[in-house]
Amino acid sequence: MNSNVLAQMGPRRYRGGLHCDKDALTDMFGWFLQVLLAGLAFTCLIAKRFCEPRMHRRSWQIWFYDTSKQGMGAMAIHLANVWLAGQYQGDPCTWYLINFLLDSSMGLLIIFVGIRTCQHLSRRKGWDAINFGEYGKPPNVNAWLAQCCLYVGLMIIVKVSITLFMQLNFWENVKDFILSPIDNPKVELAFVMLIIPFFVNMLMFWVTDNFLMYRDPAKRRRDSSEVSLLEKAKVKYRSLRKKKSDSESDILLSADDELLDAEHGPFVGAAVHA
Repeated sequence: MNSNVLAQMGPRRYRGGLHCDKDALTDMFGWFLQVLLAGLAFTCLIAKRFCEPRMHRRSWQIWFYDTSKQGMGAMAIHLANVWLAGQYQGDPCTWYLINFLLDSSMGLLIIFVGIRTCQHLSRRKGWDAINFGEYGKPPNVNAWLAQCCLYVGLMIIVKVSITLFMQLNFWENVKDFILSPIDNPKVELAFVMLIIPFFVNMLMFWVTDNFLMYRDPAKRRRDSSEVSLLEKAKVKYRSLRKKKSDSESDILLSADDELLDAEHGPFVGAAVHA
């Protein structure tokens, strides 16, 4: 066979017949997509703050403390996925996407269990520093730092668990058909690094931020009691208004009856005398 043909087929055969290069995730276009994704994810968290009720909206300092933990954890997971994708044999884009989707599903469950465990230990042992979202009054940077370390530790547990889960053989079959309809390397990279992660991250960041932000149980009970009192006041107001309208109707009807009796009284009396 012609040596030029072999030279052209060599990289293709090395990549297993797939079209995403080994360095596709770390070239200039790949890093551009990653920076763009980080900016969009950060914008999503800003929008979430403005969607909170005005009376319960977090200050910018508390919001930064909450979201920075998630940002550092997401960056650690992302860099680990980029590195791990190049360690597998075959298309690194497919391996990155599989890791990312597992982080967003199975990893989210591990994060939820870890945060709830820390909050339970905080209430049981009195360790206020590990109660996610609570930083003291005024906010203490040491509490934020302790929670950052805990959250990054949870991310390490997530990554180790998913890496072990990825050792199962059936992932080779998943790799063979995932992203198979896409044959353009730039389009595939855009799907893997921007389009799919944007929508998944938007949901994941929103949900995880709800896990991380502090919710005062006393405030929730007070708000619910205020709502219930307001509802009771509305019901009572409606009933009083209905009674008032009924009484006014009775008064008007009785007045109309008296007026009719007064108008027809003489005629009725004359008719009786006749």
